[in-house]
Amino acid sequence: MDAVIEMKNVYFQAQAQEIIHDFSFQFEKGKTIALAGPSGSGKSTILKLAAGILVPTSGDVFFQGCNISNMNRKQNLSFRKQAAMVFQDSALWANQSLHQILELPLKLHFPKMDMQERDERIHAILAQVGYKKRLDLRPAQLSMGEQKLIAFARAMLCGPVILFLDEWTESLDDSSSECLMNLVRERRLNNDTIIFVGHNFKVIKRLADYIVMIVNGRLNRLFTREQIAQDKNMAQHIEKGMAL
Repeated sequence: MDAVIEMKNVYFQAQAQEIIHDFSFQFEKGKTIALAGPSGSGKSTILKLAAGILVPTSGDVFFQGCNISNMNRKQNLSFRKQAAMVFQDSALWANQSLHQILELPLKLHFPKMDMQERDERIHAILAQVGYKKRLDLRPAQLSMGEQKLIAFARAMLCGPVILFLDEWTESLDDSSSECLMNLVRERRLNNDTIIFVGHNFKVIKRLADYIVMIVNGRLNRLFTREQIAQDKNMAQHIEKGMAL
């Protein structure tokens, strides 16, 4: 297995409470992996640990064999260029315009790119996600669904090879949700790696190569797309387990 992200014996505590317990998993290059399980089971925490947003209390997280916690500035910048995250709450800067929010990653990762090229890339990505409003607005002036579109566009701007998506279709209407799912399918065809958290089993069943079930901060079970397609009882079992 060609692992792009590997988690080894990862524990995570917050406020003296252990949230993740001895979690180990290899996220295979070019695959789409869904993290599923009951609410509060630690899915989003595992996603943030895999993305290097959170630092494990103990254990290690590797990107292409390099421990994320031990990366120097150059290595970390390269990782951030290749990996992008869409947060559950979108995580858009409240005091910046949408244009400033979208322009920042391009300025950071492509410092030689001129203003015209930045603007062209921004508008091209926004057209793909279906956002049509002005860019001088602040996040508070958008609906939650529109904020999610901007967050997804920001994640796509630098051409990442890994996408970390946390409840990325929530707050979207059916048309916008389908649009983002089609973009994820395109990334899959491009052999990119997608790791996502979701509660919508229909989305998970359509996109995921693997479903990693998380229960009480532990790896409970691993399912493949083929297992789910061949066994309706298994699909019902997974969906029921997600709803607990």
